[in-house]
Parts: sequence; structure tokens; C-alpha cells
Amino acid sequence: MLRKERAANRLCAGLWVPKDVASEAMTVSADPSSFYASVPVFDDFAMVSDAAHYTALPSDWWVCTSDIVGSTKAVAQGRYKTVNMVGAAVISAQINAHGGAAFPFVFGGDGASFAVPPAWKNNAEQALAAVRVWAREEFDISLRVGMTPVAQVRAAGFDVTIARFRANREVDYAMFAGGGVNWAEAEMKAGAHTLPEAAAGSAPDLTGLSCRWSHMPSRHGVILSLVVEPTDAVADAAFSQVAHEVVTLASGLDGAGHPAEADGPGVRWPPAGARLEAHAQRGKGTLGAARRKALFESLVAWVLIKTGLRIGGFDARRYRRMVGRNADYRKFDDGLKMTLDCDPKTEAALRALLDQAAGNGILRYGMHTQSEAMMTCIVPSILTDDHVHFIDGADGGYTTAAQALKNDAHSRGSD
Repeated sequence: MLRKERAANRLCAGLWVPKDVASEAMTVSADPSSFYASVPVFDDFAMVSDAAHYTALPSDWWVCTSDIVGSTKAVAQGRYKTVNMVGAAVISAQINAHGGAAFPFVFGGDGASFAVPPAWKNNAEQALAAVRVWAREEFDISLRVGMTPVAQVRAAGFDVTIARFRANREVDYAMFAGGGVNWAEAEMKAGAHTLPEAAAGSAPDLTGLSCRWSHMPSRHGVILSLVVEPTDAVADAAFSQVAHEVVTLASGLDGAGHPAEADGPGVRWPPAGARLEAHAQRGKGTLGAARRKALFESLVAWVLIKTGLRIGGFDARRYRRMVGRNADYRKFDDGLKMTLDCDPKTEAALRALLDQAAGNGILRYGMHTQSEAMMTCIVPSILTDDHVHFIDGADGGYTTAAQALKNDAHSRGSD
């Protein structure tokens, strides 16, 4: 009963939507050019820690989820870059399927979630099904994908609300709240609303998906991967308060904990991700040819970054700086996820804060430390500044932190 009351409260939590018209607004179909563009964009990440700063998705939209089966085992086998590549491929395929139009998505490490309007449903289904067969054929990875109507999420007592955070002038990332995405993912894992694979040999359009940057070693202590979720019974305001305190603590780190240096991520040649990129970009060609192309292009970029030379108006050093500024290293995805370059003092303070909040029944959390962070990228063009980059820990990251959260939940007698 409490879940449904919380969901009802969230229905009227949309920004700039009066309570007496919120439910009516959510029944109206909206395309991304009107609805998503109307969602306010915040420049202060602390603002998106407050559930009151979220806008409800229209009820005829679809929540789309994905998850790698056995991702924890794959990470333990050292396949963390492959896991991240497949997770980012879900988003890349959708960006290309919808012609680059903006829509809400979030990268979760071993999967991704997003939402689309009804007019996009068929294209979204086809792209998800293609990524699923691609993941199996290229990497022997089993990827679950599913699509759930927002109206059904609300009927179950949850909600799907979004906010937007501006990472840089031309890049912003969606944030999800309301518990609905997590519920839809759990339903997908249980076999509901899942999509089958496309026909054998189907290749999703993964144009722009790459993995060329070097790992980013911690400069201050550890790379800290953090996953925090509210408990089922907690009020939104209570979780928002603790989330705000966590974000405030992290903002005191050098560069607010950003794992990339001010000049951008490191670059070495040959890049460790060339083989993975070849799997994404080969299309109907050979893997060897795609890998040689990735190696050649990355060599040119490496030379330009090292020398400062420019070709055709392309400034590689500026591009490298923009990569760091555009990077997604913190997000809300029915909870808080962060990948931080963290010093020992702040790490201890975060653990103390979260332990106290967990003991008070407000949240559950998982933490994982490693020595480096890694980056997976979607770059429509190197000549524009709208490229997006997903940061995760380079030795387990969000996947291992999420497993620690599950272990903590079970030890506390909660799921």
C-alpha cells in the first residue's frame, strides 16, 4: 500500500506541472521534440538528487531495459571492457535507430535503460533484438532486453520520472527516479516483456561506438564505484536528503571526483579496446579489416594529440579536453551511481554516512574500489561537441558494486 501511495505522490512531482493537471498531462502522447525538450536541464548535479525535480513520463511511453546474464562472472574473468561495450551498444543502437534525436537513456555498466514514445516502439524493438543477437554472436554474451509500458509500471505501484543534467554545453544526460525502471528490469529478469533475438547475422547500427581511450589511474587514492538505492518503505524526501549529502561530500574531491584529468583521459597506442571496437564496426566486413581501420584511426589521433597538429579543422587536444568534460561519471538511475577518483578521507566519510543511513532503513548500497577507471564512447562526429562518454571502474565497477548491494540487502533481510 505504501508503494502505491508513494507512486501517487510522484505522479504530481513533475517540474512546473501543477498537481491538478499532472495526471492529465501524463496521458497525452508526446514525441521527444516536444516532451523531452520541455524537461528542465540542471547545471548543478546536486539538484537532481531531489525527487521533486523530476518530470513524469507520459503514460503511453515505453520503458526499455537490458541486462547481461552472468555479468558478475564475466567481470571476474577479466571481461569488464566487453561488458561495458555491450551495455553501451544498447544505447548506440538506439541513437542510430532514431536518427540521433534526443531521448532519455542511462548507462548502467552491464546494461542500459531508456524510454521511448509509442511512435518509436517498432524501431526500438528492432534495435534491441539486433543488439541481443550481436552480443551473442560476437562475444558469446547473453543479453536480456525488454520493453514495458509506463502505464503498466504505474499500475504496479511505481513510477518513471526523469530529470536532465547538463554535463557540458552540448551534452546532457537523463536521470531516472520513481522505482519504475528497477521494477521493469526485475520483471524482465523474471521473463516478462522480454524480446527475442533478431535473425542470425543481424547487425545493429553501432556507428560511433568506440573504446580507444586508455584507463585512467586514480590520482588521489582509489577509483570508487558506488551504487545506492532507496529501501522500499522510505519516503522520497528522506532518501533525497542522504543522496544530497553524498553528492555534496563527493563534490569536495578534486574535480568533484572526476576520474579524468583536466586535459582529458589518457591515450596510448595501440589502444586496448581496438578489438572490441572492431566487433562493433565491422558490419558485413571482416574483423581483421575493422581492427586495422580502428588502429589506423587511433594512431592518427595519437599523433595529433602528441604533436598538437591539426587536420581539416580538427583539434585533437581540444577534443580530448571535451571528452573529459562530456563524460558521464555520476547519475541517478532509481538511485545514485558514481565512479569517483576518491581520497582516503572522503572514502571513509562516505562509508560512515551510508552505513548510518542503511542502519536507519533509508537505503542500501554497494561499494567497490579499484585502481583505474575506464571509458566507453559514442561519437557521432569528432567535429562536433555532442559526443557522449560513459565512465566505469576498470576492475568490476558498477557490476561488482551492485552485487555488493544485493549481498548487503540479503544480509539485512531485505530485497
